[in-house]
Amino acid sequence: MAKAIWNGVVLAESDETIVVEGNHYFPPDSVNREYFVESSKHTTCPWKGLASYYTVAVNDQENTNAAWYYPVPKDAAKEIAGYVAFWRGVKVEA
Repeated sequence: MAKAIWNGVVLAESDETIVVEGNHYFPPDSVNREYFVESSKHTTCPWKGLASYYTVAVNDQENTNAAWYYPVPKDAAKEIAGYVAFWRGVKVEA
């Protein structure tokens, strides 16, 4: 079971993550949405496509753009559509 934890709170938990380039992508239904705020940040990966970001907010603290996902990935990454990955100090235990 993989868990994403930040500021003492479990942000996501699943035994069905998909690992891509060393990052655990959590299924959309495994993410605790109450801690996520849509961000205006976007980046582009040559083979995955356009990524969107979330800011994580826990206990009056924010971790800006700490989670990302591909709403409509390119065909090579279609299995991670909508799945959420983390960085910027979010600890992923696998």
